[in-house]
Amino acid sequence: MKLANRVASLTPSATLEITAKAKALKAEGHDVIGLGAGEPDFNTPQHIIDAASKSMNEGHTKYTPSGGLVELKAAIIEKFKRDQELTYEQSEIIVCTGAKHALYTLFQVIVDPGDEVIIPTPFWVSYPEQVKLAEGTPVFVEGKEENSFKITPEQLKAAITPKTKAVIINSPSNPTGMIYTAEELRAIGEVCLEHKILIVSDEIYEKLVYGDNEHISIAQLSPQLKEQTIIINGVSKSHSMTGWRIGYAAGSSTIIKAMTNLASHSTSNPTSTAQYGAIAAYNGSQQPVSEMKKAFEERLNKIYDQLIEIPGFTCIKPQGAFYLFPNAQKAAEMTGFKDVDAWVKALLEEEKVALVPGSGFGAPENVRLSYATSLQLLESAVARIKRFMNNKIK
Repeated sequence: MKLANRVASLTPSATLEITAKAKALKAEGHDVIGLGAGEPDFNTPQHIIDAASKSMNEGHTKYTPSGGLVELKAAIIEKFKRDQELTYEQSEIIVCTGAKHALYTLFQVIVDPGDEVIIPTPFWVSYPEQVKLAEGTPVFVEGKEENSFKITPEQLKAAITPKTKAVIINSPSNPTGMIYTAEELRAIGEVCLEHKILIVSDEIYEKLVYGDNEHISIAQLSPQLKEQTIIINGVSKSHSMTGWRIGYAAGSSTIIKAMTNLASHSTSNPTSTAQYGAIAAYNGSQQPVSEMKKAFEERLNKIYDQLIEIPGFTCIKPQGAFYLFPNAQKAAEMTGFKDVDAWVKALLEEEKVALVPGSGFGAPENVRLSYATSLQLLESAVARIKRFMNNKIK
């Protein structure tokens, strides 16, 4: 039987081969250090677990409204007021089965066949695939390493065509950890307003920002930008709730209504008990969020200094999220490999360290390391990479 063209067009994840190999080596009893995790290594805070358990015991195990519980929407609205001084109505919020589902649903309702969505590189792996599933065309704009992997207004303007429907801004970024400043966002926003382009602002890592850096939502810069922006967010990264699958979108009531109608025919509603957990996440103590952020920042500061001592590695220090994204092209050349992907495979085979090749993020010269794991494992991984380089260079 012939599969639908929309499925045939999907690009297999560049991380699958390395992930499968790492799992196979672990199954054989090898001591594999995996640094590909895209989730915090902390358990969900207890008060959130308790709230979800309580909701089940009280019988809140039935269908909810397709767009999410009124109480959860209220908690999200309050969160926007508290964190960004943004005001939304219930009709401007949809709760989805994770931020990924919010993005998928958004592209399904805004993209027609042939429409273009501008995606800065490096990008999160699902952006282009979701655009293609909506029968749209991903248009890639390179966030150059010398510009901290961020695109400029001039680059954005040059990529715009009559078919351009939206641009994605991910700040803090997965995989680079870079953050757009208010000035940079304002300049990009001016281009979007001029050309009437929807801004898709993925802010899932907003709570994980380090040092003197600050997360700014492009929607808070002006009423006009707010009107032209759809914010995507969720509790997965901020509250270590990846498996709970609660994300949301905030923006134009017209778009949110269309997304809600589509969700009613796809998922019916987000999981009821997970929604009660998310209410507790936003309305309850934020101390666990602060503690997790502090732990990530300590790991970053310690491991970054060790990472840049690896022969052939250069790395811009991340400002947020929990990934390091070093350039390993010179390391691959120094050790005789044709490209970074081959270098990554050899590192896994010989030193049992699993990194994610940057080719999957549109940056083939880089690798992604997650520091959402213990400092002990991180330091051990860096030591193994150094040993691998020293052995190969000889």
